[in-house]
This record gives sequence, C-alpha cells and structure tokens, in this order.
Amino acid sequence: MNSSVERKSGAILSYVSIILSTLVQLLYTPLLIRMLGQSEYGLYSLVSSIIGYLTVLDLGFGNAIIVYTAKYRAQKKYEEEKKLHGMFFVVYCLIGVLAGIIGILLYFLVPTIFGATMTSVELEKMKIMMLILAFNLAMTFIFSIYSSIINAYEKFTFQKIMSILNTIMKPLLMIPLLFLGYKSITMCVVITIVNIIVLLSNYFYCKKKLNVSIKFMGFDKALFKTIFGYSFFIFLGVVVDKINWSVDQFVLGAVSGTIAVSVYSVASQINTLFVNLSTAVSSVLLPKMSKMVASKASNEEITNEFIKVGRIQYLIIFLMVSGLTLFGKEFIISWVGSEYIDSYYIALILIIPLCLPLIQNLGVSIMQAKNMHKFRSVLLAIIALANIAISIPLAKMYDGIGSAIGTSISLIVGNVIILNIYYHKKVGINVLKFWKEILKMTIPFVIPIAIILIIMNFIEIHGFLNLIAFGGIYTIIYALICYLLVMNSYEKSIVNKFLKKLHLMR
Repeated sequence: MNSSVERKSGAILSYVSIILSTLVQLLYTPLLIRMLGQSEYGLYSLVSSIIGYLTVLDLGFGNAIIVYTAKYRAQKKYEEEKKLHGMFFVVYCLIGVLAGIIGILLYFLVPTIFGATMTSVELEKMKIMMLILAFNLAMTFIFSIYSSIINAYEKFTFQKIMSILNTIMKPLLMIPLLFLGYKSITMCVVITIVNIIVLLSNYFYCKKKLNVSIKFMGFDKALFKTIFGYSFFIFLGVVVDKINWSVDQFVLGAVSGTIAVSVYSVASQINTLFVNLSTAVSSVLLPKMSKMVASKASNEEITNEFIKVGRIQYLIIFLMVSGLTLFGKEFIISWVGSEYIDSYYIALILIIPLCLPLIQNLGVSIMQAKNMHKFRSVLLAIIALANIAISIPLAKMYDGIGSAIGTSISLIVGNVIILNIYYHKKVGINVLKFWKEILKMTIPFVIPIAIILIIMNFIEIHGFLNLIAFGGIYTIIYALICYLLVMNSYEKSIVNKFLKKLHLMR
C-alpha cells in the first residue's frame, strides 16, 4: 500500500483498536475489580503507574528516529539510515539495562515509600509486580527500534493490527486464570508474555517484510549530539505528560492509600480513552509532517492540514465529552458500582479542559517536524511542577478530586492559553482561523444536547439497557446534525465513501 492508503488504514484501524479497547475495558474492568478486590486493583494500578514513569527513559529517541528515518528515506540517504538504526539499537539496549536496574532499586524502596499506607502483604505483592513489569519494560526498550522503523516506513496497518491483537490477547489469557484464583502478580506475567510476542512480531516484520538489517556501524558522536538536541525536548514533554497523568496516582498512594488510587484509576481509564481518540489520526501523520516541512510547505498549507485534522478530531471528541457529561454518572454506577461515583467527577474535571488541546494534537507533530518543540517542553515542565505543588495539598484535603483539580489547572494554563499563543505567534499556525472553524461547528451541537435533556427531564436513566437506548438516540441525532449542518464537503466525502463500502449509499 502507498503512504496515503497506509495513513488512512492506520487511522481507521486506530479507531477499531480504540473501540475494541473500550469494549474490553467495559467488560474486563468490573470483572477485575470484583475478582481482585478494590484494594488489590488499586495496588496493581499503582505499580503500573510507577513503572510507566520509566518509559521516559526513551529520552524522546523514538520520535527522533521516526523523523530522521523519514528524512533520510526522502533524501535517499540509505547508508545514513542504516548507521542511525545500528547506533540507536545499541543505545536502546543500554537504556533497557538501566530500566532493569532502576526496577531493582524500586523493589527495595517500596517499603520506605509506601509502608505507612499499606499492609505487609500488599508491600510484598507490590515488590514482585515491580520486578516483573520492570523486566517487561527493559525488553520493550531493547526491541523498540523496530517499532520506530515500522512507523517511519508508514506501515501503520501492521502496527495497528498488532495493537488490536495485544488488546484482545491479554483479557483472553487472563480471565480463565482469574477464575482459577490467580490475581495481580499473574496479570503482570501475562502482560509481559503478550508484550514479548508483539515485540518479536515487530522484529520479524522488519527483518522479513521490510528487509531491515540492523548492524552497528560505529558511534557517530556528531549525529548523536544532533539527534539528542532534538529529542531531549521531546523527552521533557514525555516527562511532563507522565507527571500530569501519573503523579496523581502516586501522590494518592502515598497520602490516601490504595482505595483512593482505585477510584482515580477508573477515571484515568476514561481519560486515556479520550487521549487515544485524539491521537488516532495525528499519530500517523508525523512522517507526513516531516516530509512537508522538508519540502518547504507554506504556513498556510500546514494550517489547512492542522484545521482539517482538528475538525475530524473535534467531531469525535465532542460526541464523547457531551455523552460523558450527560450519561457518565449512571454509566460509572452501572459499570463498576456506586462506590466509584467520584470517578465521574474526576473524569469530568480532567477531560473537559483536556478536550481543547486534544483536538490540536497535530500541532505537536508540526512543532517536532519543525524542530520547534523546545518551548512547549520547557513550558509544560514548569506547569507540571506547579501541578505537583498544587495536587499534594489538594489530594490530602479532597483525595482524587483534589488531585484532578490540580492537573486541570495546569492543563488550562499551559496547553490551552500559552501554547495557543505560541502556535499563532511563532509556529506559523493560524490559530484564530482554527478556533473560528471550531466555533462554527459547536453552535449546531446545542440541538442534540437540548433534545436529549428534554427527554431526560421526563424519563430517568437506570441500568445499561437505558444507557444504550439513550446513548443510541443521542448518537443518531448528533450524527444527523453533523452531516446536515456541521460537516464540510471533504468530511462528507469520507462518510459517503464509508457508506458506499457498506452498500448503504449509491
């Protein structure tokens, strides 16, 4: 398939993956909570969050490899490409060893950090899970060069299919084991096994299908210095994201205990769904943006691409956030129980301000392609430190809701206000034009919201069947308003092509 088809296929498969992941979460999470118990589920979530911090050891090299590989391929510099891959394979092996060592250190530090809020049994389980997931991460680093190569070659179909298989395999393997009495430690083992299968699949795909042969051809200090200068600020941005999306669970684990972590984790899963929805399109466009910048595309062309992608993301995200606001409370109660009602409020506090930067996700890829991402990384690092300072006292006073408020404030100040000014003034994106487009799209959406609120005023929603019925009615009205009043000709053409493939339109 050519690059354009691969991008479209990758975006479609991303949404398929998200839908499957959502269905898995809907069915699997309540089972996990019931089989593990609220406390052990919180324990598992906390360990996963802590090990997730170590992914920052990538140092932004993954994105840099994608950008430089795409650049070398566009310029037909194949020897430089081989040297790049060989050098970073060695670098990633070293990072993998470092991740393993840090995992061992965390094993010994668990009682010191969490001893005040956890039992001895919980501490022992946490230590074992820490080692297993640290090993998993070390293996991921060692093989991660192959994932970056597949991305740079724009082979999104294979990549997304492996993501779908990864989503399906874990619960299929774990559910029988849960009924046999195995718990969180076994979950970590299953996750590790499935991940290694995916990593080996990437390796064989690169070797057999793409004919990529990685050989170490010497350490080019000048090249490494150039790439590190580029990737460092991507790394800083990743650190900031980890702080914003993971530090709350760490803080809650230290000051409130595993039950507060469990409640926050449910909201965090919903938050992750929104993030994944927004990156389904933009995640496959980094190589394209790198080529556009390399070929000297104008700011107007880049702005048009920014608006085109942002509009599509907004159509999807507004449906989700309005649906969450209208039906989220009953959904949480029906899904995981009334004891998780605070998860609804935490999710809203996080997601409503998050929606604004999510529809602008392509801006991050544009800055990376232009090598202008330094400002964003430094800005968000400062905001993240403020987030920690705010979240700790708020978590002590209001548990998960307090932590979420701290994160939400940092999002609004950094990602919404300051970053939009930078996009407009420095990056060359016409942000005013973008927001005019979004505002025009928003006004007609008052209609489906008003209709469903009127219906809900007369009929109360209770249970999944009512949720499905009301959610279905709302989605149909929303889709009709979108097609008739909101979509432009390009967006309608996408829908028409899809309907023709389903033989619903001639």
